[in-house]
Amino acid sequence: MPKSKVRKKTDAPVRTSTTAPSRALAPSPGWYPIVMAVVLVLGLAYLVTYYLTQSGTNPHIPVMGDIGAWNFAVGFGIMLLGLVMAVRWR
Repeated sequence: MPKSKVRKKTDAPVRTSTTAPSRALAPSPGWYPIVMAVVLVLGLAYLVTYYLTQSGTNPHIPVMGDIGAWNFAVGFGIMLLGLVMAVRWR
């Protein structure tokens, strides 16, 4: 069986960038992870408070009783804000 011919590899042209070099992202300030943790804990505390204050149809906190099941959206929304902050943390 005949051997296949080996092709000579040509050197690839060197690509030069015409755009300016990208700026390195600066690290987050020192207060950022503290605020992020506080926001996450606030969302969790809101949901826990909602669960603990529910006693039938007469909740102990009037605002939570007025919005009903929307308390889940509020609590998870606060926690989602903390998650977005966590993703952007450098």
